[in-house]
Amino acid sequence: MKLVDSIKQKFNPIQVYALVGESGTGKSFRSKIVAEEYGIHALIDDGLLIIDDKIIAGHTAKKEKTYMGAVRAALFDDKAQRDQVAKAMKNAKIKKILLLGTSEKMVSKIAMRLQLPQPSKIINIKDIATEEEIQKAIKSRQVEGKHVIPVPSIEVKKSYPQIFSNSLHELFNRKKNNKKGDVMIEKSVVKPEFSKKGRIEISEAALTQMVMHCVNETEPDIIIKKISIKTNAHGYKIFITIDVPFGTQLTGKVHKLQTYIIDQIESFTGILIEEVSIIIDKITKR
Repeated sequence: MKLVDSIKQKFNPIQVYALVGESGTGKSFRSKIVAEEYGIHALIDDGLLIIDDKIIAGHTAKKEKTYMGAVRAALFDDKAQRDQVAKAMKNAKIKKILLLGTSEKMVSKIAMRLQLPQPSKIINIKDIATEEEIQKAIKSRQVEGKHVIPVPSIEVKKSYPQIFSNSLHELFNRKKNNKKGDVMIEKSVVKPEFSKKGRIEISEAALTQMVMHCVNETEPDIIIKKISIKTNAHGYKIFITIDVPFGTQLTGKVHKLQTYIIDQIESFTGILIEEVSIIIDKITKR
């Protein structure tokens, strides 16, 4: 992977940074501060390419009417969307870009889909915001349904007037960059349709059926005894307990099965699968 990334870097000299943190912890609100500190003029946030405070390309996930639609938009699941953004990045001759996501896996997937090198530096929201600030952001998201797009209000009103709510201004001190004076940063507050209706999740029953189908399609002799599913702000974790017939050659098969399950479910639903654990309970007679 490092060799592939180094080759990409040679022919596509974009330096990729990432800001990660759970949903609603204030990533979009603080992204401009990070960008200012590292001299970054372009960022990817919830399906949008933003350069120098202007929406250049993409489709904001915050305009989606369902949570699942928002996830797909943020992950550039639509080929036309990611092709448009990739072309715009190339035309703009970007040297540095900041990717925002809920986890390292998410920003890695975004980088891959936009044909970018993997992030060379990953910053966690906990490294740049206090626990009090994070909890305040979470409360604002959960109680008031407030989301932020890190561009001036005029940009959001022009592109997405239906979801615009109001604007925020933040004074940022630039001493860290050896620059004198403060800079005022404007960001837009929006209220997506999906936040009004609440988060829509894939049911455990639906995920279980998908997992069973993947296993039966690739390894029909394996007996599934139990499937457990856990979810958090990052994505889903799947635990599969199986019985394996005696004589089954397992070398490499377990990893291939894990990869197949992740690829199939993520491709079909747009959700993130953080982990697939396969537990072999016992070896059975054929």
